[in-house]
Amino acid sequence: MTSPSLRRMLTTVAAATLVATAGCSGSALDDHPDSAAAALPIGMVAARTGVYKAVGDDMMHGFQLYLDQHGGKLGGRPVNLIVEDEQAGGEPARTAAQKLITADHVVALTGIVAGNSISAVKPLLDQYKVPLLGSNARPAVGTEKGQIPDLNWVWHTSYISTEPGEAMGAYVAAHAGGPVWIVCPDYQGGYDECGGFQKAFLAAGGKVANPDGKIAWTPFPSTTNFQPYLTAIRDSDAAAVYTFYAGGSAIDFVKQYAQFIGPKIPLYAAGFLTEGSVLAAQGDAAKGIRNSLNYSPDLSNPANSKFVADYQSKYGSLPTTFSMASFDAAAVLDKAIAAAARGEVTAASINDAIGAVGQIDSPRGVWQFSLKTHTPVQTWYLREVRMDGPVLNNMLVQELGTLGG
Repeated sequence: MTSPSLRRMLTTVAAATLVATAGCSGSALDDHPDSAAAALPIGMVAARTGVYKAVGDDMMHGFQLYLDQHGGKLGGRPVNLIVEDEQAGGEPARTAAQKLITADHVVALTGIVAGNSISAVKPLLDQYKVPLLGSNARPAVGTEKGQIPDLNWVWHTSYISTEPGEAMGAYVAAHAGGPVWIVCPDYQGGYDECGGFQKAFLAAGGKVANPDGKIAWTPFPSTTNFQPYLTAIRDSDAAAVYTFYAGGSAIDFVKQYAQFIGPKIPLYAAGFLTEGSVLAAQGDAAKGIRNSLNYSPDLSNPANSKFVADYQSKYGSLPTTFSMASFDAAAVLDKAIAAAARGEVTAASINDAIGAVGQIDSPRGVWQFSLKTHTPVQTWYLREVRMDGPVLNNMLVQELGTLGG
């Protein structure tokens, strides 16, 4: 189900996507003759170990499900998906990407959990002229620490990392009933997620409860004891709290929040706090948390109905935004490789074709790329953790608006 605002935005950008972005010469396949019978090597960088392993698993599952549904082919070509471990992000992601590009000669990269991994991998994309179709965190473009300098060779089926918080800002300002305490991990993902929220929250007239209006940063990834931060919140005049954590940190934070503060101070968050397998580990401690995300498994549209049914059948769990975005990354590559196959399929021709794929009929609703941001023009949703029959789930509450233009 596509919102009216999103349909208007898609109409606005539709004409622009008829023209592909300019490509560069060179390809990871320069030494390999193009053949319609040859399997195309696609590289995925995803967390296989460490704090983000559950996210990496979901990303792999989403991409593989699309391949299963399409006979192991993208754009009519058989695909060899090669996965390397991102670990906790940053330099290990660069090492993984280097191997995929120089040893495996991939024509495209996908995946990547952490925002700091994008910054680490970006120089390789420029050097070897290989596109990245990322399916999770994407820092803003700019010159500040952790940001990426430009969008050459970089596309994402997910979002810009400031958008989950940005989508939530006005809603929390209108519903918190007083000042809001902001607490986030001290790394790029935290800077983006909480920075986006703070900017939108203040613009909507919200007041920050933190001393001097400064966000409280917790050490990453070492912190497992949040009690000092929660005590400061409890002793303040905060009417609500906004946060962003993911993986194991999200489990620790939510359980300790319930123990030291509880429902008397409502907790709002970027949806990753309660997304996927962490929710089962959080249990009743997560009840009532309201969060923002670009996907919910209970969205009502035909593409999502099939996606959820097939995903549950194959993996025995509900899909997440991580699996959905990776499923969509495969869908984009399917269209792009088919378009590139009219000539020679190379990394450069695939990159050129990505910008012109047009609308994607996604489980999240119909979307397409903004050529300004190289990310989806998409609707964001407010969700609340509550019982869905016998299990906890992030249940859809309302739309929060459209971002990404």
